[in-house]
Amino acid sequence: MKRFVLLTVILLFAVSIALAQTLTQAERDRAAKHLEGTRKMFLDATAALTPEQWEFKPAPERWSLAECAEHIAVSEDVILQLIKERILTAPATPEQKEAARGKDDQVVKMIPDRSQKFQAPEMLQPTRRFATTEELVKHFKESRARSMDYVKTSQDDLRGHFFDHPVMKTLDAYQWVLLMSAHTERHVKQMLEVKEDPNFPKK
Repeated sequence: MKRFVLLTVILLFAVSIALAQTLTQAERDRAAKHLEGTRKMFLDATAALTPEQWEFKPAPERWSLAECAEHIAVSEDVILQLIKERILTAPATPEQKEAARGKDDQVVKMIPDRSQKFQAPEMLQPTRRFATTEELVKHFKESRARSMDYVKTSQDDLRGHFFDHPVMKTLDAYQWVLLMSAHTERHVKQMLEVKEDPNFPKK
């Protein structure tokens, strides 16, 4: 009898853990790997730049490396805050799962595609929030570390809460994590375009 009770308790404990596991390990690993990959892209793109290179603008209406990097760093904060404080605090709407189904791959493929250009919301526009390159890069590293820790450890229901993206429409909270990383890739590509400009300053 005691053995039966013990086995029952163990089984119930295992079930409770399974129910709490809102993401599969594969989903966590995928997001963490993507976040790590775009972190490296950002750090490579911002490494060993002269002040002239950092501030160079290919045209008056185009962003400099400094402006692209600031936009990436600020967006990291805003998107993670959106996920935690807006998407996940709204009631779960499992009836929207079908609308978001299959969009994981679409997000990581379409968001970095720069064949279509969009105007950034005013709150994400660069305004020289950081005094130095080092301060900006440090802020990004800290923000990205929080994002990676969140996706690795969170027990929030990232597949049961949804929020519309202006272009991709219905996305679940996990897909917004992927979008945050893909958004970094998009604007690192923009930084590489600046570096490829024939007038980009030499070292």
